Amino acid sequence: MGEKNEAILPPKEFMRRMPWIRSVDEYERLYRESIKNPEKFWGKQAEALDWFKKWDKVLDETNPPFYKWFVNGELNICHNCVDRWAEIQPEKLAIIWQGEPDEDVRTFTYDGLKQQVNRFAHTLKRFGVEKGDRVALYLPMIPELPIAMLACAKIGAIHTVIVGGISAEAVKIRIQDAEAKMLVTANGYYRAGKIKDSLEIAKEAIKDCHSVETVIVVKRIDKETHLPCCAECQKPVYSWWEQEMEFYDYDFPVECAPERMSADDISFLLYTSGSTGKPKGVVHTTGGYLVYVNTTMWYIFDIRDNDVFWCTADIGWITGHSYVVYGPLSCGATVFMYEGVPTYPEPDRYWELIEKYKISIFYTAPTVIRDLIQQGTEWTQKRDLSCLRLLGSVGEPIDSKSWLWYFENVGKKRCSLVDTYWQTETGGILLTTLPGVHSMKPGSTGFPFFGVVPEIIKHKESDEECNEPDLRRSQCSVGEMGKLMFSRPWPGMLKGLWKDPERFSKTYWHKFEKYLSGDGAVEDEDGYFWVTGRIDDLINVSGHLLSTAETEGALISHQYVTEAAVVGKPHKIKGNELYAFVVLGKEVDMDKEFQIVLVKHVREKLGPIYTIREIKFTEKLPKTKSGKIMRRVLRKIAAGEKNITELGDLSTLADESAIQNLLKE
Repeated sequence: MGEKNEAILPPKEFMRRMPWIRSVDEYERLYRESIKNPEKFWGKQAEALDWFKKWDKVLDETNPPFYKWFVNGELNICHNCVDRWAEIQPEKLAIIWQGEPDEDVRTFTYDGLKQQVNRFAHTLKRFGVEKGDRVALYLPMIPELPIAMLACAKIGAIHTVIVGGISAEAVKIRIQDAEAKMLVTANGYYRAGKIKDSLEIAKEAIKDCHSVETVIVVKRIDKETHLPCCAECQKPVYSWWEQEMEFYDYDFPVECAPERMSADDISFLLYTSGSTGKPKGVVHTTGGYLVYVNTTMWYIFDIRDNDVFWCTADIGWITGHSYVVYGPLSCGATVFMYEGVPTYPEPDRYWELIEKYKISIFYTAPTVIRDLIQQGTEWTQKRDLSCLRLLGSVGEPIDSKSWLWYFENVGKKRCSLVDTYWQTETGGILLTTLPGVHSMKPGSTGFPFFGVVPEIIKHKESDEECNEPDLRRSQCSVGEMGKLMFSRPWPGMLKGLWKDPERFSKTYWHKFEKYLSGDGAVEDEDGYFWVTGRIDDLINVSGHLLSTAETEGALISHQYVTEAAVVGKPHKIKGNELYAFVVLGKEVDMDKEFQIVLVKHVREKLGPIYTIREIKFTEKLPKTKSGKIMRRVLRKIAAGEKNITELGDLSTLADESAIQNLLKE
């Protein structure tokens, strides 16, 4: 890992809110307690929430991998995120929302949010939605999305949020699989100065979705919009959100009692797609999930009463569920939401919003940072970012060059920066440093969170050769790359896959009842974990397992490279060769001479076995709408595929032109 091993001490200005964990020794003590006695530890964390009925047992491990947390306990997520705070701090801002147009600003106090949630909860009931029914939410980043989620949680309905902008076919597949009774959508939204029509996609999607009885439409865009009437189609019934919310007089408060939910009841489904097969409906429950996101919010983000917390993720992804809605609101925090993109109307849009709204905690993805690096440091210099005290990274491994740019130009070297590792399936953060406690290593995800036991198993090892390890000890030696597994259950973990328990066990669970993350990792001599990316992104070249993340990091470390993606290209003798897709700064020519420069640069950084045999320069990389590079698509292009129809599921692709350009070249 070379120069990445150098640790950066926690900034002196950072003082944690929690006095009992201000040092590494205190973290180690608390971590040991969470492993030796998880029931006591998690029982104590659960007491931060309001329970209608306390649990009989914290953890039931009798039927792995179908673990149960807080057995027979009863609570309600919406009550814990909204109602109790509306009693304690009714006038505190819960949500600050900024639309893409500057004039579109809306704020909700906790009491105001409660009233909105209660109104939509009654709307759900009026249309026959009951506990256990599924409600599909196909909405942009507008306040109606968290309001609808919380209203579902209040009455015990199961929501499934579908990320905006995917195809009608992809929307249909998700609605059909969930057998959703209601769909909530919008008549459009703003995206980089353009208006996107989500309603037409929704109408096309539900033509074959016979479970949908009602479609509620938010009027986000001020334009003439035609809703189908009953005379045109008997089912589903269409209605405007605004009309339904005005059913009650706004001069009087509306009450809606929260449903008593078992801790093991399903809270939501979230679909995650892979390279093959239909999307997987990840199931998260009520008690364990909320306890976990609440706990990680307190410890990792050190959330305080006066913080304004901005997680830039779309709520359609798990990061948005856990750290835009449920995590911060369960802590009574103020959440900032933004509808638009980082670089519109100007490249400093994010920095402008941080300055304007006094954002104190900023949590974003490496791909966002890399995009903003290309805009130059003058955009961060022209804005006052002194309100920031904590930065976070999420979504994929962050290279050391981007980490340092983020730390120096956004955090001004005075903010702690937590690089967090987790997945849709894990519910919340598994690996991280704690701000103000741990020294930071650029590019490392740090240490396991409380109750989490990571292990790194040799990539080539058969199941029969694996031995049961002790707590933190891994099967791989220090510095050796392998499969990242987790050997203990934690409260936020997925309950299963919707209607497919067999696929759940087969996909995620190792024969020794360990959760298989699908990612590769390495542990260094100081106990820091470095996630290298998906296991299928480890490339076997002449018997050497080479990390795509490490190779990409070496490429990006060159001053003229802004982004890179490395895949394996099949080779008859070597098995694979390294094939790189590279985005350069505007001042560099994309020629063969510079290819030679980059190949030499990587060899000098990582050694001759990391020789890149082919480099394709491009203006942009194909990414999902959450900003992740679609490496499975790049692998097919590197292998010679020229037909876009053979590239697999592209429903989450953000910009098709990125692929079209690569296929043309």
